[in-house]
Amino acid sequence: MMQDLEIFDIVDESDCVIGQKKRSEIYSQGLCNFRVVNAFVVNSLGQLWIPRRSAQKRIFPLCLDVSMGGHVESGETYEDALQRELEEELNLNLNMVNTHLLGYLTPYQYQVSAFMKVYEITSDCEPDYNKNDFIESFWLYPSDLIEWLNKGEPAKSDLIKLVQMFYIHTKYTNI
Repeated sequence: MMQDLEIFDIVDESDCVIGQKKRSEIYSQGLCNFRVVNAFVVNSLGQLWIPRRSAQKRIFPLCLDVSMGGHVESGETYEDALQRELEEELNLNLNMVNTHLLGYLTPYQYQVSAFMKVYEITSDCEPDYNKNDFIESFWLYPSDLIEWLNKGEPAKSDLIKLVQMFYIHTKYTNI
């Protein structure tokens, strides 16, 4: 679907749908009351598979990213979006991978960019990623990734916060 035509649900502070807006409107208005899904691929050594976004991406081009991330389209559940995005970005079938929910975050509670569910996928294989989405990738221990980011490596806005929340286990509780 063309990005300009994508419609997303707008939600209230309780994550209940209160309307819809075009993707372009959400970003031009700086809204955070929409839904996304994110996932980390983690290998048996505890390393995260971290891709670099392509230069053609509208937001955060050439930045490091979560292993998989995407918007929940209007009418979809978080789980529907997870399945769709896994297939689109990583060529993975949700029913064929070991996946579990790490947490549910809201912009009001955790100052993240949107309402989101964050998942973990366990795999020792590098995903067959979509070359239109990503240009390279790295297996990194969470502490090494944080070090890269602290030294100025460009990254998508929520990446450092999500890694700290779910893998470094700093100040966040009750996620």
